[in-house]
Amino acid sequence: MIRPVSILFAGILILLMTEPTMFAAPASAPVPNKVTGQLMADIQAAMNRKDTQEALKLANRSVELDPRNPQTYFVRGRIHEIMRNHSKAIADYTESIRLEPNAPMAYQLRGAENFRAGNIKESVTDFETFIRVDPDPRSAAHHWQLGISYYYAGRYADGAKQFELHQTVNPQDVENAVWHFICVARKDGLEKARLGLIPISSDYRVPMKQVHALFSGKAQPEDVFKAAGQNEDAVFYANLYLGLYYEAVGDAAKAREYILKSAERLDPNNYMTDVARVHAQLLKKVVK
Repeated sequence: MIRPVSILFAGILILLMTEPTMFAAPASAPVPNKVTGQLMADIQAAMNRKDTQEALKLANRSVELDPRNPQTYFVRGRIHEIMRNHSKAIADYTESIRLEPNAPMAYQLRGAENFRAGNIKESVTDFETFIRVDPDPRSAAHHWQLGISYYYAGRYADGAKQFELHQTVNPQDVENAVWHFICVARKDGLEKARLGLIPISSDYRVPMKQVHALFSGKAQPEDVFKAAGQNEDAVFYANLYLGLYYEAVGDAAKAREYILKSAERLDPNNYMTDVARVHAQLLKKVVK
């Protein structure tokens, strides 16, 4: 479901992403002063070397030198995001937004960080604000992350509508069909969800064909795992969507089993592994 693009922020190509975000949007921040501008170039060079500690040191300096420029907080927030320091990334994006309330990407990235931190309602608010302030009219339709946040916020009708909207720009995505299914199942029941399962014919990712067949009632769980084989990514998706399937049909024990297995997969380049981890944390809270 990830739509990878680069992020352009005031002429600086930030390549230091833990996972490809969905949209590129220019910020309306002030141009950095001469010293801060050089620091930004040095930060980029450090990140190209994957030296996050040096990049963070430089970013801290840029904030000290230009504390009224939202760019400095935004870039430092990106570094914290790479380092999986969710609370610090959220704090920097929040300051960037305070200084420049109409820069859409700060809302998008803060929304993703809020989700990763388990702040589901806050992620919904950020994603909705991103769509509202982003000048690109395609943003709403492409925003599958918002649909996922709606699901975990218990806003199943909104989730179903969001995945229906995403279907208009991503018509061959089994994952979108499945998330729509589980929203409808929670809202209107399993039978209606099955009747309304979005047909997909050309998602060739393994094991998506078998996942779709499972939700349509034409395959068994073992078919999904057989297709996944020994491929770690495919096994991750098998576990995640088996967990969501069992959650939809009301088998809490099996849902928990497979979601927890999927949460073992750590991949900073894949937002869906964060989804699995957040889901697992929510299940653990329920048990407590």
